[in-house]
Amino acid sequence: MSLELTINAAIKTAMLAKAEAELRALRAIKAAVLVAKTAEGASGELTEADEQKLLQKLAKQRKDSIEIFRQQNRADLAVKEEEELAIIERYLPKQLTEEELRAEVSGIIAAVGASGPADMGKVMGAATKQLAGKADGKAISALVKELLTK
Repeated sequence: MSLELTINAAIKTAMLAKAEAELRALRAIKAAVLVAKTAEGASGELTEADEQKLLQKLAKQRKDSIEIFRQQNRADLAVKEEEELAIIERYLPKQLTEEELRAEVSGIIAAVGASGPADMGKVMGAATKQLAGKADGKAISALVKELLTK
């Protein structure tokens, strides 16, 4: 079942349950899907990879907003964003733990033959393709940098 159909069904359930936070997050996902489907040059259908990128983008937006709201002492707004983030993450694939990510990145570094910080671009290219949807880009970048500077 496509993400759009899944979200539509979840919206109906959330409406019946009167779950305000869940409804807010699901409507945001639905709006993003509609915008992506009707964007100029779009085919009108989203692939599973497109859906994952869309969800990752929404999750990243929420994380960034939470960070900003915390810096500005707006806990009330941060809580709303955290509620939405939790809902969005339900539809994302399970994220790798730090140990799993470290093992994957170490394997990629070995496969690419990287030896130092100068090879970061090579490693990041392979890592972002291989770990798409499984880990945050910032986390991958920080780990690659750490492992290459050892």
